[in-house]
Amino acid sequence: MTNHPDPREEIVQRRLVMVQLQTDLAYLQARLGLIGEPVTTNQEAQRRTFKLLHQTLGQQMIHTKRSASTN
Repeated sequence: MTNHPDPREEIVQRRLVMVQLQTDLAYLQARLGLIGEPVTTNQEAQRRTFKLLHQTLGQQMIHTKRSASTN
């Protein structure tokens, strides 16, 4: 007997991942908003880091949505 994953469990897990990604994106957007126009080198580094993380999470969200639509 093969062990097949429960499709309902996969849907729940995918939705959980999407909610986590949305939460992380909102956090990064808030941090970017708080930094505004960087004045210090540290703020500029934070801004670049948060922008990169935001972009990466956005790409991950797109990938997760695409993989959900192909299943």
